[in-house]
Amino acid sequence: MTALNALLRELEAFGEDNDHSHAQRERRMLNITRDTGELLAVLVQARGARRLLEIGTANGYSTQWLARATAALGGSVTTVEYAAHKFALAQANFARAGSGASIRALLADAGRVLAEAADGAYDFIFLDSKRSQYQAWWPQLERVLRAGGVLVVDNATSHYAEMAAFVEAIGADAGFTCCLVPVGKGEFIAVKASA
Repeated sequence: MTALNALLRELEAFGEDNDHSHAQRERRMLNITRDTGELLAVLVQARGARRLLEIGTANGYSTQWLARATAALGGSVTTVEYAAHKFALAQANFARAGSGASIRALLADAGRVLAEAADGAYDFIFLDSKRSQYQAWWPQLERVLRAGGVLVVDNATSHYAEMAAFVEAIGADAGFTCCLVPVGKGEFIAVKASA
């Protein structure tokens, strides 16, 4: 088992143990499942995505999956976290994995990061954050996702009611091809039409 695989297993166990011992959402890691990580890696590789954006870093578990996939293509991932204690955990885990060269970690408000990004700045966007914000972020998400880019949204079945309007709006947009994949907690995938 490689060092990164060992770290991923450790982070999985930490996330589960942590989430069982904390009732407050802010203290929980709420990591993706391993099969979701594998799906993200396959999508990044299949798309040839080199400029990735992740909103919701937590302890950096999902970031490691994204970074490993895009690093093989010469790309990098920008990951945004709002909670300082989670950001610190992620930074320590990135250092342990030696993946710092392919990760740009920001302790910031995602809305501001999106507003400041250039049009078409990202090939691939992964959302795993505060679901109540997704609808408000949508105009910026659509703008910063390049033509042919991929948007993946976690918790699409486990918390569908919280983001139904968001998912349905994208699904009704002729500029996107969408599907709901029953992997992990459910992944909503939307591909932006090529120019």
